Amino acid sequence: MSQNNNTNVIPTTTVTRDLRELDASTGNIYESIVVIGKRANQIAVDVKEELNQKLSEFASTNDNLEEVFENREQIEISKHYERMPKPSLVALDEFLNDKIYFRNPAKEQE
Repeated sequence: MSQNNNTNVIPTTTVTRDLRELDASTGNIYESIVVIGKRANQIAVDVKEELNQKLSEFASTNDNLEEVFENREQIEISKHYERMPKPSLVALDEFLNDKIYFRNPAKEQE
């Protein structure tokens, strides 16, 4: 997986956040949200590609109803991905722990 592998420490439930923590590194809450959102999109794409790659191993060229059967390994893979924290939570954790590199070209020109 391309994202950090210690996702088990990321909460999967709602957590109250102090907004002042979010704008500490950027100075602007909206800029922080954009950075987190863009990183969440990157993570979501990576996870989706990884899941599709793993599930493509189970794809069959014959789609007969008689050949459709329950595949335990495929179900376990799907359940694993369902239990993973959402990409937005992973991105927020990375942002708060300074694991994301970002820059604002508009600020650099000033």
